[in-house]
Amino acid sequence: MIVRNVAAELIARLGEAPAVALLGPRQVGKTTLALDIGDAMPSIYLDLESDADQARLTDPELYLSAHQDKLVILDEVHRLPGLFQILRGLIDKGRRAGRPTGQFLLLGSASIDLLAQSGESLAGRVSYLEMGPLNALEIGDQDINNLWVRGGFPDSFLASNDRASLRWRQDFIRTYLERDVPMLGPRIAAETLRRFWTMLAHHQSGLLNASDFARGLGLDSKTIANYLDLLVDLLLVRRLEPWHGNSAKRLVKSPRIYVRDSGLVHALLGIDNEEALLGHPVAGGSWEGFVIEGLIAAAPDGSRANFYRTAAGAEIDLVITMPGGAIWVYEIKRSLSPKLERGFHHACEDLKPARRTVIYAGTEAYPLSQDIMVMSLREAAQILRGAAQS
Repeated sequence: MIVRNVAAELIARLGEAPAVALLGPRQVGKTTLALDIGDAMPSIYLDLESDADQARLTDPELYLSAHQDKLVILDEVHRLPGLFQILRGLIDKGRRAGRPTGQFLLLGSASIDLLAQSGESLAGRVSYLEMGPLNALEIGDQDINNLWVRGGFPDSFLASNDRASLRWRQDFIRTYLERDVPMLGPRIAAETLRRFWTMLAHHQSGLLNASDFARGLGLDSKTIANYLDLLVDLLLVRRLEPWHGNSAKRLVKSPRIYVRDSGLVHALLGIDNEEALLGHPVAGGSWEGFVIEGLIAAAPDGSRANFYRTAAGAEIDLVITMPGGAIWVYEIKRSLSPKLERGFHHACEDLKPARRTVIYAGTEAYPLSQDIMVMSLREAAQILRGAAQS
């Protein structure tokens, strides 16, 4: 059993808010975590993809009112969009009865419907928390490369061998395209969306150029933007926005695009092991996306993640603006002997960061200069996590 870092935060949120929405892609372990928490207190679990559980909610107000003394866990809650208005009344009733927190735990496979449907009816009553795949802080140092190759979905990471892991990810992709996307989003041909998703994997860490994708797929740029919005809302793709501040420099305005789970990148490209990955052109972009996801997962709530790039070539892979406004910057290298380009130093002159770190493939931390540290992803994530908890 791998302990998920989000568990402590989820328990804390349940003690602070009447409803908590735990969002994340399918198969990241939301249900397992919710059931573990439910085992520790009076609770009831309903899977709204189950006909039997949906039948219990034929009269949802009557059924849920009978369980107001328990934590009610509603899985795949977007399946019953009309439920949110009823939850609002039950939450307010529970507050008047002296139970202001810990009434409902809502699980959703995407931000798409859950955020849209609950935004108004549960405003001020729900706390949102995202749960992603496994990250570097949840496994040992010796498993980092395995996590990079297979990705963080537990069934993929824990598979008996690389071939079984790849097969699981390929099935996962097929299920999303053929079942979940039509259910959660607009009607899109599965093969078209697969081609777009694969193009994104080839383009991992690149700047978004919608017209290039449009030409490749024979579509218009607006349609490409809609496809990208869908994958972002499904929490499968990250659109990393460029940093903008009080700078006199001409800054790049296009976002960078990452398929969020490195294992899905490799499955989309047919890469099944570390040796094949290291010989593939996507290796650098894949490692960069993997590190960025690990660092963002460890960053404090309220942090802002961007990249920095000027028209003159000054560039930093990841800029994290901490809640207090301090800027931490990260340059990401796959090499065991990383070297920094002049553009990184120019960018640091512009940003004046409080902390400068180079993430590399090794495990030993050492200073590269007086104000730049080289360290592993796991150590850098631990430092960020410590800032989040302080």
